[in-house]
Amino acid sequence: MPHRYSRSNRWLACLAAAALTIGAAGSVQAGTATGAATEWTQLANNAQLVDLMKSSGIQVDNQLTQISQLAEQIQNQLKIYENMLQNTAQLPDHVWGQVESDLNQLRSIVDQGQGIAFSMGNADDVLQQRFQSYADLKTNLPDNATFSSTYQSWSNTNRDTIASSLKAASLTADQFDSEEDTMSSLRSMSETADGQMKALQVGHEIAAQQVAQMQKLRGLVSQQMTMMGTWLQTEQTDKDLAQARREKFFSATAPSTSGGEKMKVEW
Repeated sequence: MPHRYSRSNRWLACLAAAALTIGAAGSVQAGTATGAATEWTQLANNAQLVDLMKSSGIQVDNQLTQISQLAEQIQNQLKIYENMLQNTAQLPDHVWGQVESDLNQLRSIVDQGQGIAFSMGNADDVLQQRFQSYADLKTNLPDNATFSSTYQSWSNTNRDTIASSLKAASLTADQFDSEEDTMSSLRSMSETADGQMKALQVGHEIAAQQVAQMQKLRGLVSQQMTMMGTWLQTEQTDKDLAQARREKFFSATAPSTSGGEKMKVEW
């Protein structure tokens, strides 16, 4: 079910969406993160930057929900294959082909999460550089951390956790970084039942990790969106107040310039 924002935040919708053209889960390339960073920094006009935030149409919150759901589906499917392998010497080629597809999609899910974290962190950096009022805004993050540094911490933790799981199956993080490397590793593991079982087990473990990690990322994005909504609303309130004061000043009746009766002027 789509997440519903409060009225004050709904017009924000998704801060990074215009920069992150995220389509269906599983289709995003790793280069998206770099493109998003470039998009934010290329907006020289501050008004354009803020307008982009307000007009973005895709909801990151909903996208992360979809990614998490897909990771959970893959997790459950890999468990089914694992149970099948326990009752047979080796998975048939057509079944293993589906395993490879699921594991490669899981790799893409990891890329999507990294891309979202990178883009949202970059947006936080750009806003802090351009708006003093944003930089001074206090958050509920511990130790006065910025969202940028917190996203980086999330990214590092996610990568370290995946690397640890891969290491247990005698794989490296590099072998999970690209589709070509992932497929090459899986083809080698498919040659034996033991290799297939290791691939299924590590895939199941990583899928479970991603379900949890995407929930954490979703919470972080939601917190950032709430703070940005507060900041933009405050900025708009200040502008409205200044405008109201100007209108009141120019519409006021000019005071009399003399303390007595008005001077009659004859032409």
